[in-house]
Amino acid sequence: MALFLGLTACSSPDRPAGAPGADSGDVRIRYTARRVLLPEVPERGRILDRHDSVLVATRPQFLLKLPRLLDTLKLGELLGWDSTTVRQRIKDAVPAYRWGAAYPVQLSLTRAEVERVRQDSSQTVPKLTLTERPRRTYTTAAGAPLLGYMYAEAQPFLGQARRTQRGRFYRLRNGGVESYYNGLLSGHRGYQHPLVDAQGRQHGSWAKDTLFQQGQDLHLTIDAKLQTYAEKLLGNRRGYLVALDPKTGEILAYVSAPVYPASTITAPDKAGVRTELLESQDLPLLNRPAMLANPPGSVFKLVNAAVALQLEAITPASAFPCDQSLVSCVHGHRPAKNLTDGLKYSCNPYFYRVMQSLIDCVPDTLAGDTVAARHATLAQWRRYVRSFGFDAVLGVDLPREAPGFLPTPAYYDKARRTRAWTYRSIYSLSLGQGEINLTGLQMANLAAIIANRGWYYPPHLVRGIGAGGPLPRFRVKHRTLVDSVHFEALIPGMQAVMRSGTAASSSLADVGISVAGKTGTVQNDEGDDHAAFIGFAPADKPKIAVAVYLENAGFGAEAAAPCAVLVMEKYLRGSVAPKRKRWEKRIRREAGSE
Repeated sequence: MALFLGLTACSSPDRPAGAPGADSGDVRIRYTARRVLLPEVPERGRILDRHDSVLVATRPQFLLKLPRLLDTLKLGELLGWDSTTVRQRIKDAVPAYRWGAAYPVQLSLTRAEVERVRQDSSQTVPKLTLTERPRRTYTTAAGAPLLGYMYAEAQPFLGQARRTQRGRFYRLRNGGVESYYNGLLSGHRGYQHPLVDAQGRQHGSWAKDTLFQQGQDLHLTIDAKLQTYAEKLLGNRRGYLVALDPKTGEILAYVSAPVYPASTITAPDKAGVRTELLESQDLPLLNRPAMLANPPGSVFKLVNAAVALQLEAITPASAFPCDQSLVSCVHGHRPAKNLTDGLKYSCNPYFYRVMQSLIDCVPDTLAGDTVAARHATLAQWRRYVRSFGFDAVLGVDLPREAPGFLPTPAYYDKARRTRAWTYRSIYSLSLGQGEINLTGLQMANLAAIIANRGWYYPPHLVRGIGAGGPLPRFRVKHRTLVDSVHFEALIPGMQAVMRSGTAASSSLADVGISVAGKTGTVQNDEGDDHAAFIGFAPADKPKIAVAVYLENAGFGAEAAAPCAVLVMEKYLRGSVAPKRKRWEKRIRREAGSE
């Protein structure tokens, strides 16, 4: 490969034009600028987990091309498959809409199966064609949305997506870390830029040479074993689970459910499976933690409480009655004498009053204009809440991330068709409902912020590039506008939630782990309520923060909290206590993972 640029210059035979000593008597010589591609080709880097286990690498892949007329029984005998396996493998390889017209079909084989084909001297099945080529190989089935895919190998999938009704969801090119870090994984070839004369002799360079760069390995923050465990808990449910190390922002587990094997998108013999995924009503290919923003429910009471404490609208000792004439409260409990009780019981009327104390507060400068006062106080609330990383992308190292949403005064002016709206028309903000929408990454980051008492590093999936560290922006600490003392005031209530409150059944006190958490049940007008939970452990020195969101699963305490604490215990202890094995089995059975 060479790029030729003709240049005419006055020079002596051995001196380029413009060189010292050139004069009008010099011979005119034509030089050619060349761009020479060096022969060495870089190898694409590997993707490894936080313990350096290889998750993705470029390795030889063996494909068996089948003839149109095929004896499936003999093929099964040759490869050591039963007749059901043969039929299923062919079905997985062929999209339903092309059945009967999709030959030749190619099946991916293991090395052992390849040897059986090669040693078949009698040709049990004639006209089989075996090919070998390098492709990205996934050593684990877990982590599909975060590992992603190379666009070059995903073209059949992208073509399928364009032909389906739901293709608009997947033409976003959400190719995980494979595509986000593509340039670093690929490396680049070297180029020289000589300036040569007609005899091919070099006379300097017309541009700086480009050095050869080998593809670099990516060292992920993900714990592969924890990722696999978490995926089995969610299985075929709709929802997400995100676990972070709050001290670093490193993502330990990142689950978007329903789950599917990581190799499915690029595997040559999975076109039929991809069609089913594309057409599924559950949208398994939607990267839920990064791309789907939902109301957080009662989890958001933590944010409103922190802001109210900062703005001195309440104190940790503030008491409000459970007045159900304001808003219903599904939890039967004693009156909340302070903030800890309010969180413990997740009392809706309590937090109605907390938010009202923020919005209906009239600044001295606006004492005569309640409309302007509400606009000012809502804008002030929003400014403090946005400092938690809401209504903006956190900057995770994935190709696409949704910002979520927080309403503005102007939004309500338009939605209510009047500037004279009152707190009663926006009180759903106090319960994390209505117009508030957060992504799974933002929910997990909220848990990390509280665990850190007010600061966070942006969540990220890559902790090391080659021999170096993460991207520089992941080492920048962000602080909220709320002082740490006010986050400290939330911790007793979050511990009470797990000890004797709404999520008492999910306590880990029996193994000596104090969990701080908050449940949420998100009202859903289109079906069963959604279940939410955020928390961290240990409460005093947090090592893991978890967010779980399960669509149409009901109460957060019953559905989301058990999944979160199982992941916490698995990470902190390496195993789950025998008394929770029953939970684990039940949850996996409900998720279709048994």
